[in-house]
Amino acid sequence: MKKIDYLLQGERIRQAKKFIIGDSLLDIGCHFGELFESVLRKRNISGDGIDGVLNEKIVKEKYTLFPGYFPGDFPLQKKYDNIALLAVLEHIPEDELRKYPEVLRHYLNPKGRVIITIPSKKVDSILNVLLFFKLIHGMDLVHHQDFERSLIKTIFMENGYGLVKEKRFEFGLNLLYVFEKI
Repeated sequence: MKKIDYLLQGERIRQAKKFIIGDSLLDIGCHFGELFESVLRKRNISGDGIDGVLNEKIVKEKYTLFPGYFPGDFPLQKKYDNIALLAVLEHIPEDELRKYPEVLRHYLNPKGRVIITIPSKKVDSILNVLLFFKLIHGMDLVHHQDFERSLIKTIFMENGYGLVKEKRFEFGLNLLYVFEKI
């Protein structure tokens, strides 16, 4: 990743970690564990992550990261207080996205939270310019899905989740959704 990639990732993490509750986290699209490392600076948390960029399992004192894609490659059947999907759902086709509330329910404790960040649809053109000038690495931009981002709110709320927070950040170019399992 390049410096701008890290800055964008850092802001997603900063926004998301404000809403982490309890002491356990499943980070889907965890990269190399940056969310865990950031949260662990100020509080005790443990958990697991999964990401397709990983080539092997990474075991740290407080968390384990698995290579692969969720849910098919995730080897554990555990419950967590939080599930984070930071800049992940834009890569999921809409028909698969519709299954996520039910799939995630099996991994969430009662009153557990799903914390999502997703770029607005406008971001793709900006990212393509930054990628053209080699200012970003632009992880997996070719797989960004073209769906209305508010669909996420509808899908989760129609499937037994309450909305805790919805907000725009980074000049309105990114969205944060926080849902609670009801």
